[in-house]
Amino acid sequence: MIQIEQLVKSFGNNKVLKGMDLEIPSGQATGIVGPNGSGKTTLIKSILGLVRPDSGTIRVNDVKLNGTWLYRQNIGYMPQVARYPENMKVFELFDFIKGLRDQEPVFERELIEQFQLGPELEKSLRVLSGGNRQKVGATLAMMFDPAILFFDEPTAGLDPRSSFKFKERVKEEKRRGKTVVITSHIMSELEQLVDYVIFILDGKIRYYGSMENLLEENKEQRLEGAIARMMEKSES
Repeated sequence: MIQIEQLVKSFGNNKVLKGMDLEIPSGQATGIVGPNGSGKTTLIKSILGLVRPDSGTIRVNDVKLNGTWLYRQNIGYMPQVARYPENMKVFELFDFIKGLRDQEPVFERELIEQFQLGPELEKSLRVLSGGNRQKVGATLAMMFDPAILFFDEPTAGLDPRSSFKFKERVKEEKRRGKTVVITSHIMSELEQLVDYVIFILDGKIRYYGSMENLLEENKEQRLEGAIARMMEKSES
């Protein structure tokens, strides 16, 4: 479970998170949506300990974030844009992360095969295409079988086959009871993968509930239309 109370974060004079309260139960698949600059990535990075909030509390599985890092061993994270040591080869990166986490991977070989990364293992990361970098990020996020998975714009740059394979894998993780959190601008993707939606606007949560209720409340059949309606309401 992820619990957040009165989370505040500013960058200079820009207040990005404005007293945010949030609770994501274990085993729930949740999509986070909102316009650019709304606070989505800052929220995720705060939970991961990559950004230090100005105030508020965060608990992950009842562990309060206060300089501790061990809770991260139960989290897998796939960033929107991953930055790796450019001269390192793909297999060297996998070995480095295994040593860093001091964990044995559960699904390394399976994911390499699923994402067809075998031919890329001996290549330097600097020569990989954007799509193959995304597949490396997806493999790193899931290969240790963590209980909580964060995906930030995960299919950006993926070809249709790889995107399909990724989404099938996420559905399997859902069936296995994982807590899955996804940010994406592709609303049709979220419709396939999540059951609950968090809509963030201007650093505040404007909606948090089931996909079904969101569509019903906004009299829409698609998530894209429902989100557009909520944005229009907020501007009026």
